[in-house]
Amino acid sequence: MALKTGDEYIQSLKELDLKAHVMGQAAGGLTSHALVEPSMRAVAQTYDCAHDPQSKDLFRVISPLCNEEVNRFTHLHQSAQDLVNKVRMQRHCGNLTGCCFQRCVGMDAANAVYSSTFDIDAATGSAYHQRFKEYWAWVQKNDLVVDGAMTDPKGDRGKRPKDQTDPDMYLRIKERRQDGVIISGAKLHQTGMLNSHEILIMPTISLRPGEEAWAVCCAVPTTAPGVRYIYGRQTSDTRKLESCRLDVGNPKFGGQEVLTVFEDVLVPWERVFMAGETAFSGTLVERFASYHRQSYGGCKVGVGDLLIGAAALAAQMNGVAAASHIREKLVEMIHLNETLYSCGLACSAMGQPTASGNYLVDMLLANVCKLNVTRFPYELARLATDIGGGLLGTMPAAADLEDPVAGPYIRKYLKAADGVAVEDRFKVLRFIENLVAGAGSVAYLIESMHGAGPPTAQRIMIGRQGDLEGKMQKVKSLLDLA
Repeated sequence: MALKTGDEYIQSLKELDLKAHVMGQAAGGLTSHALVEPSMRAVAQTYDCAHDPQSKDLFRVISPLCNEEVNRFTHLHQSAQDLVNKVRMQRHCGNLTGCCFQRCVGMDAANAVYSSTFDIDAATGSAYHQRFKEYWAWVQKNDLVVDGAMTDPKGDRGKRPKDQTDPDMYLRIKERRQDGVIISGAKLHQTGMLNSHEILIMPTISLRPGEEAWAVCCAVPTTAPGVRYIYGRQTSDTRKLESCRLDVGNPKFGGQEVLTVFEDVLVPWERVFMAGETAFSGTLVERFASYHRQSYGGCKVGVGDLLIGAAALAAQMNGVAAASHIREKLVEMIHLNETLYSCGLACSAMGQPTASGNYLVDMLLANVCKLNVTRFPYELARLATDIGGGLLGTMPAAADLEDPVAGPYIRKYLKAADGVAVEDRFKVLRFIENLVAGAGSVAYLIESMHGAGPPTAQRIMIGRQGDLEGKMQKVKSLLDLA
């Protein structure tokens, strides 16, 4: 059984010894880097949960692929209940970390690639599916973190991949060789890349004949020669570099996004799962997007629980918890958050088996889920900001709290309800600030808008999946129309 603990996972990253450009400097020792370490600890929680007596039954599952007990984050869904349990697991992780725990994208990519390669093989006689099964069984047995990489830079959005001035604006097969393919390009917004062991690359759009070079799906180790990493900035991220942890907002965990460059990277054929099959690129993209849009009905809800709790604590510390307008706002926050969860559960419960045997979410409901996610967390953040008050944007630095001159004034004038320590008020307000305007807002707000596609992408899919013709036919039948 290869179920790593969090410490074993961290040790495996130390052995990888990845390098990256961080804040204008080439950096190593990333597992102890102040900007990177919090995100690594968040991933470690997904491992420790598989050993926690209170959560291990949710996080452990028998895989038919390797016939062993594996972490659910590497599982290929075998039932609608598996899909439901995935969302429950994600909410639990959000509750524990208050941030993105970075492992969902690889799980979603694997499930999409599994069924898509089966369909390619059935239509073309290729051997991609067996290759992927062998690869993913290896991932499961070694309990690895896989970063699903889909989003290309895209260059001029008004041009197709083949019409770009620079063909690398969409990651492509640059050369086919006897020992594999050479790929070139980049992937943007790669969540948790520097905390991963493997990269599962997918096309980012539905491709057409003549665009075979860009129809590529393959797996690359994060240590592969030619792969380069450039760490992304987050709002207020330099607070993580300060000695006083009180101003960070989330003192234990954080997220991570990376620009990943592939500079003439060799991928052996046994790690190639699509190489030119443009007709199936759209299927792979839509399935991955649907799985990932389902995911947001779990992870964002888990973080939302904490934002609601922090807003309620702020009101209590201010002495206004019983005020009717505060209670009304908190109820609205709960209503919005549980609506997101309901969508995540609904698209899971209505999931159906693919031809390959793993289960796919109801794609219409998954897109409804994500379209709600592009709105509701912003409204939760607005309400939390309302309840938290102006100190969210004006509170003195934590260092001033300990200053012999400024400290007494802060403790006198930032006191609120009796019995509430000023330090505790600082902690709660900084946590809210982190999620609505600080580093945590990258995953909770910006990712809610653009992760797994922006609102227009969901609207397009809802239009395709909404069956308007069927609805009109029902009316015709009811009214006996010609």
